[in-house]
Amino acid sequence: MSIAFNRLADALRDRGVPTRYQGGALRAQGICHDGDAPDTVAIRRGNNGGVVIFCHKCQGNADFLAALGWTEADLYDEPLPERERPADDAWIPCQQRGHERVAQYTYRDAKGRVVHGVTRCDHKCFAQWRPDASTRSGRRWSLNDQQGNRLVPTVPYRLPEVLKAIAEDRVIWIAEGEKDVHALVHHGLQATCNAAGAGKWTEEHAQFLRGADITIVADRDIPGRRHAEHVVETLRGLAHSVYVVQSKTGKDAADHFAAGHTDSEFLKVWAPVPYPGDEAATA
Repeated sequence: MSIAFNRLADALRDRGVPTRYQGGALRAQGICHDGDAPDTVAIRRGNNGGVVIFCHKCQGNADFLAALGWTEADLYDEPLPERERPADDAWIPCQQRGHERVAQYTYRDAKGRVVHGVTRCDHKCFAQWRPDASTRSGRRWSLNDQQGNRLVPTVPYRLPEVLKAIAEDRVIWIAEGEKDVHALVHHGLQATCNAAGAGKWTEEHAQFLRGADITIVADRDIPGRRHAEHVVETLRGLAHSVYVVQSKTGKDAADHFAAGHTDSEFLKVWAPVPYPGDEAATA
């Protein structure tokens, strides 16, 4: 077994590069040029345990390695030295399409250990990753295995800070995304969200908020409303109280504060305390 070969196959899969096995080799699309042929690059296991790469259009492997962000040293099974790894923001999966990183969100467990992260680009791509010391970047750009099974725990954003705030009887605000969470935190509030936006909140997220007083900021669109309703349902029997509010101006918490409003000026749209029924009080 070649560790380097498997590492390369994983890297190509994580980047969405089409591959297929043919004639004893892994055939890949030429990310080193603009051609769309799916098998211009041949990748084989070498006799020394490494990897041999040859692009039939480029007549070599230098351009392919450069496009991947690898060096010749990465074609061998030895662990990648730390000095060979790029900085956290040196590469993101959509960089090949000209996108640039604009934000980095790290999800941690109750003890502050990194569980996974989300990298946002200037085209609003949200790439999720998990720590993996065997890769060049120290990351694997997927939270699942090849069968689609999740490999990392499900935790809400800023979990250590949220747990501390609950212990101090502070209100926990739940937004739809990390940008809105930071807008709330910037204004002195304790806030959290789930990764991947609307519709991705689960009962696993809710379990961390047992006994808390919650305010949910619902985005002003149909997905935002449905997301808020789902979050409320998962908190039934867990949270001490739940309010749902919306921005006074714009779509979300970031828009609300950008317009100069304060946290007391959010519009209350639902306020069961605690859960007297399913009727919604609108403001």
